[in-house]
Amino acid sequence: MLFKLSLKNIKKSFKDYTIYFITLALGVAIFYIFNSLDSQRAMIEVSKSTEKLIELMINMLAWVSVFVSFILGFLIVYANNFLIKRRKKEFGIYMTLGMGRRKISKILIIETLMIGVMSLGVGLIMGIFGSQFMSILVGKLFAADMSKFEFVFSSAACIKTCVYFGIMYLLVMLFNTFTISRYKLIDLLTAVKKTEKIKLKNTVISVILFIISIVMLGYAYYNVSARIHNLNQEKILIMIGIGTFATFLFFFSLSGFILKLVQSCKKIYFKELNMFVLRQTNAKINTTVVSMSIICLLLFLTICILSSALAVNLVIQTGIRELAPVDIGISKTLDLSGNDAYGNPYSEKRIEDSKISIIDTLKKVDFDFNDLVDLVDITIYATNELTVEDTFGDQLENVKSQFQMLKLDTAEDIIKVSDYNKVARLYGIQEYSLQDDEYIILCDYKNMKIVRDMALKENTNIKLLGKTYHPKYNECQDGFIYMSANHINTGIILVPDSCNLTEDVRAVNYIAANYHATTKEERKAIEEKFLSDDFLNKLKELDSDLSAESKISIFEASTGLSAMVTFIGIYLGMIFLISSAAILALKELSESSDNKERYNILRRIGADEKMINKALFRQIGIFFITPLLLAIIHSIFGIYFATNILDSLFSGSDLTTSIIMTATFIIFIYGGYFVATYFGSKNIIKECNH
Repeated sequence: MLFKLSLKNIKKSFKDYTIYFITLALGVAIFYIFNSLDSQRAMIEVSKSTEKLIELMINMLAWVSVFVSFILGFLIVYANNFLIKRRKKEFGIYMTLGMGRRKISKILIIETLMIGVMSLGVGLIMGIFGSQFMSILVGKLFAADMSKFEFVFSSAACIKTCVYFGIMYLLVMLFNTFTISRYKLIDLLTAVKKTEKIKLKNTVISVILFIISIVMLGYAYYNVSARIHNLNQEKILIMIGIGTFATFLFFFSLSGFILKLVQSCKKIYFKELNMFVLRQTNAKINTTVVSMSIICLLLFLTICILSSALAVNLVIQTGIRELAPVDIGISKTLDLSGNDAYGNPYSEKRIEDSKISIIDTLKKVDFDFNDLVDLVDITIYATNELTVEDTFGDQLENVKSQFQMLKLDTAEDIIKVSDYNKVARLYGIQEYSLQDDEYIILCDYKNMKIVRDMALKENTNIKLLGKTYHPKYNECQDGFIYMSANHINTGIILVPDSCNLTEDVRAVNYIAANYHATTKEERKAIEEKFLSDDFLNKLKELDSDLSAESKISIFEASTGLSAMVTFIGIYLGMIFLISSAAILALKELSESSDNKERYNILRRIGADEKMINKALFRQIGIFFITPLLLAIIHSIFGIYFATNILDSLFSGSDLTTSIIMTATFIIFIYGGYFVATYFGSKNIIKECNH
């Protein structure tokens, strides 16, 4: 009996459940997709280092999933509360006919269970097919061998999804039982005639609070943009707190004067049904200050997280192509003496090995030099006669006051211009020339470049081995020696070949080369020789100080980082976006249900359907656009802040492409919810016309 009644209720009220159902199905699909990466990893061929990175990413996603489950749980409870509110009169009629609260609770439990099972089933189907596309994305990001690609179903992800959502639905059932037990019959029967209490705010106080919110937002915006270099972790948290409170204050004060403001413009206020639309909108904002603030902040997080996450992947991929131009780079510290950085004395073997070149060390371990082509061998010098401090000249005190964490006593890396040009020629980057009394500073790390340019603009001279040199350029030039995934060169001093750099100031021997290979497989085979136990054990016996960076290892490590950031960013961004859009949609549908009689009155006084639908569209549009507009303004400064952070980690970051991709996500999902809400509300307000 109760089962049949529940089934009929679902069929009858399917349009009420549509957005709820879609939201649940999307949540299930996204949850499954991001928790099925473990099974997708099993069917793609990756290297050992990449496999560890994927494993780390999967573990992080597992923890993120716990957080996501709380968000989705809140969303399900909120949505279910809307459905109960929508059907108060129906439940009141049940009670009038003699049905007890326990049986009504059972009906709700059965309905929730049926909707849950259906959404879980549809969501899993969507997730299973969607995860196949995720497999392809994972394979491309990690440059995996996709020859074994096949359709994969993750039983572990399926079980995890069912367990998590099962717990959520169980909590919803308990919530429904508790909610029904609190309602009185008179409240249920008269619920359709009741609306939320609207507390009118003093216009003057509202204007003052609005101005205060704008000032607070302006202060926070100014600090995260113009004064970004003065921010530390504590100040950043303070700015976040100010911005959050100012957002709440903005929506709290908005409804207190916006209606008065529009009323002063008679042509707009009395046009068509604008009077009705504005009063309805004003009332909604007045009663949903907290939810509007939360939605705005969720949208802000969505825009910033998606833009930054997608940008990291694009920047890293671009950086690898530019900053890892050859197959391998090997470095070795020369002429060791004393202790290491931890105060431990160097072994006699290491000290002895430090007196010979990289090539001589490799010969000792029977390295096959036929595996390398285009080999370049250079020496990097360093002396305490030229430290970072010595390059700032008259700007030293200014630099100390502005950049207190800067290590000024570090010896500069010095390279003869002809040696650098050998590397530059191999890398395919700019070469330089110098007169006998000139020097150039190469630096591509943005924050350090700003500091060094302060001194170069003052034409600061340096002294090296008894001779004075002046800068050829009044700013740092682009260039690097060591390969990396991002711009990490904090400074290299190029000096003329005539500079008397002797063996006693040698610091590092560096060689760069390509593998003697034409295919990806051949390159990997040569790389494996470097990683073989036999080769590594021979180097260990020499206690050699060799360190190497290869294009393959840089690519694997960097793509692992970018994939982690990208996946977690998309995961959270999509959940935040769906949550904010669903909360708005359900709130609007609930309001439309409450306002059916008001729309019926509009029909009675002569408003036609076209005019009513237009008014409804405007009303829902304002409600959707208002938090989005403020979120976009927040995001302009948030993205500027993120760009500076990314620049300090990955110089040359550009968020344009990622912002366009984020905008596409928002238009598709947020816009989709807006359209669904409009048509759903349109159907609701038509009910009273039949």
